[in-house]
Amino acid sequence: MDASNGTTRVGATLRRRGLSLGLFAAALCLVAAATASAETRVALVIGEGFYRSVPELANPPNDARDVADALKALGFAVTLGVDLDQARMQRAIDDFARSAATADVSLFYYGGHGLQVAAHNYLIPVDAELRSVDDIDKRTIRLDSVLEGLAKANGIHLVFLDACRNNPLKDLNVALRASGLARVGDAAGFLIAFATQPDNVAYDGAGRNSPFARALLGHVAAPGIDVSSMMIAVRRDVIAATGGAQIPWENSSLTRQFYFAGESAGDSSPEGLLWRLAGGERDPALLSIYLERYPDGAHVADVRTLLGEIGPSAKPSAPSARADVEDLLWRLALSGRESRLLELYLARYPAGAHAREAQALLTSLEDAESAADDPGLVCERLATHPHDETASTPGVELPALRADAAAAIGVCAQAAAAHPEIAHYTALLARAEAAAGRMDEAYAHYRKAADAGDARAMYSLGLMLETGDHAPKDLKAAYALYEKAADRGLADGAINLAVALAEGKGVDKNLPRAYALLTQASQTGSARAAYDLAEFAEHGYGGKTTDALDLYRRAAELGFAKGHHTAAALLDEGRAGVAKDPAAAADELLSAVAADSGESIADLIGKTQNWSPATVKALESRLAAAGYYSGPINGKSGPALGPALRQWRLLGAPEKT
Repeated sequence: MDASNGTTRVGATLRRRGLSLGLFAAALCLVAAATASAETRVALVIGEGFYRSVPELANPPNDARDVADALKALGFAVTLGVDLDQARMQRAIDDFARSAATADVSLFYYGGHGLQVAAHNYLIPVDAELRSVDDIDKRTIRLDSVLEGLAKANGIHLVFLDACRNNPLKDLNVALRASGLARVGDAAGFLIAFATQPDNVAYDGAGRNSPFARALLGHVAAPGIDVSSMMIAVRRDVIAATGGAQIPWENSSLTRQFYFAGESAGDSSPEGLLWRLAGGERDPALLSIYLERYPDGAHVADVRTLLGEIGPSAKPSAPSARADVEDLLWRLALSGRESRLLELYLARYPAGAHAREAQALLTSLEDAESAADDPGLVCERLATHPHDETASTPGVELPALRADAAAAIGVCAQAAAAHPEIAHYTALLARAEAAAGRMDEAYAHYRKAADAGDARAMYSLGLMLETGDHAPKDLKAAYALYEKAADRGLADGAINLAVALAEGKGVDKNLPRAYALLTQASQTGSARAAYDLAEFAEHGYGGKTTDALDLYRRAAELGFAKGHHTAAALLDEGRAGVAKDPAAAADELLSAVAADSGESIADLIGKTQNWSPATVKALESRLAAAGYYSGPINGKSGPALGPALRQWRLLGAPEKT
C-alpha cells in the first residue's frame, strides 16, 4: 500500500489543465532586475554552534554561512558572525542597528540556542555560562534589544530565528521556562519568523543544515514570490521534514510586500523558466538538466521532441552573448541551488558577472553533498513519496522504491534510531517496508510514527483504515487521523476529511465544515485544496459563487495545472457569477498553453469546438500580435492554430519595445 498525495477531488473534472504564463523575454528582464533596484538591503547573520558550557550544535555555523551567501547574491550587504561571544555579538548587533537606520530593508538571522523566561526571549552566545536565573540577563542577548534597535529605523525589518534547538538549561535546577521562544513583536514594519511554533523546540537536523535553514535556502531566491508566500512554502517544507513536529510561525506587521528576488509577472517558477531558457536557446545541456530535475514536468514531451531534433550530444556553438541569458542561467542556479546549473554557468561564463558568487555557492553545495550520506538524508532521498507536495526532496515512485526497498529499510531504520525525536523517519521506514510487502511491519511503524505525532504517518495510516488495505476498515478511526493530521498542518489530511464530509461517506454530511477544512488547507499553500475550494464555491457548496474565478486562478498560481483552464471556461461561458469576457478567457487559455502538459493545445486544435468564437478570435489576435499567427481571425479553432500555439508554448509573448 503506497499512501499517495493524490486524493479524491471534490466535484467533476472540468476541461483541461493549465498553469500561469511566464513570458520568456519579460521574465529575463524582470529576474535580471531583481537585485538591480535602488533598494538598500542590509543583513546580520549569526550562527552559534561551538558552545563552551552548554550543548554544542553542529549546524548553525553552516546555516549562517549558507544564508549569508544566499543573501549576498540577492543584493544584501551582509555581516556574518559565527561562534560569537557575548561582547562580539552585542557589538555586531549595535553596528547592525546603525546600518539599518538608513536601509530600506534590514534582515536579522540567528541560528543557535535560545530560550524564554517570563515571556522574554534570549539568544545565547557561545561563552554563556548559565548556572542560575540571574545569569540569563547577564550572559545572554535579550531579543527585545535587537527589535528595539530596528524599530527606530524606517524601512521594513525581517527577523528569522532558528533557535530553541533544545533546552540548554535542562540540567539546571532552576524554575524557568526554557522550552522555546515566546511570541514577540508589535511594531509596524516587521516580519518575525520563528523556526517553530511558540513554546516548541526546533531541530538541528541531519546533514549540513537545519530543517528550517534548508527550507529557507530552498525558497529565498525564487523569483516572483513575496516574503509571506515564501514563508508558507518554508512552513510546508519543515512540516514535511519533521512530520508536523516543527511548524514555523511568523508574526507580520509589514505594510508592503517584499520580494527577495524581485517581482515577476506570470509563471516565474524555476521549472517554467528553465524550460523557456532551454527551449528558447535549443540548448541540449539545459534540456537534459530539465529532464533530470523534472522527470514528470509539464514540458517533458517538448524537451524530448527538441532533443530528438537537435541530438542530446550536440553542443551550442558558443555561450550566448546576451546578458539576459547569462543572468537567467545564474538566477535559475541560485533559486534552485542546483550544482549542475552552477557548473554550466561557470563553464560558459568563467569571467561572468556572477562567477564569484556562483563559485562560492557551488563550494557550499559541495560541502552539503559531502554530508549527504547522513542516514536521515539518504532515507528521505530513497523513501519520500514523489507526489508528496510538502516534501523538499523529489521522492521516488513505488516501483523504484520496491527495487531498492532493502537499502531504504536499512537506512531509514538507522535514521529512526539516530533521531528518535523525529518520527518522520519512522514514517518513511513504514513506506519502505510497505514497498517490500512487509505490511504488518509497515502498519506497526505507521502506527508508531502517528502516535508520536507525525502528520504524514497519520495520513497514511488513515488511508489504510479508510480503504481496508492490510488493515481492518475503520472509517471513524481514519477520519480521526485525518483531522489530527490537518491540525498538525498537513493539507492532505484536511482535504481527505473534507471529501468525506462533503460526500457524507461514513459520517454525517457537513458542507460548512468541509469548506472550512479546505480553506484551512488552502491557506497553508495547498494548490489542490485551493482548486477544490473553487469547485465548492462554483457549485454553491460554500463561500460565494463569485469567489470561484479567483480561487481557480490561485490554484494555478500555486501549481495546480487545471486552475487556469477552468478559469478560462468560466470566462468563456459566463457562469458562476462571472460575466463573459472573451479577452480574459483567451489570456487564461494562453496561460494554460504555456505550462500544462500539452492538453490545452490538443483541446484547441481538436475537431470539437469547445470554446466560443469570440474567445478563439481573441486568442487568434493575441497570437497574431506576437507574430506567431498569420491566418484569418475567424474564431475557428483547429489544426491551423497548432504551429502558433506551439511557438507560444516555447517562447511566450515577445518582449515589448
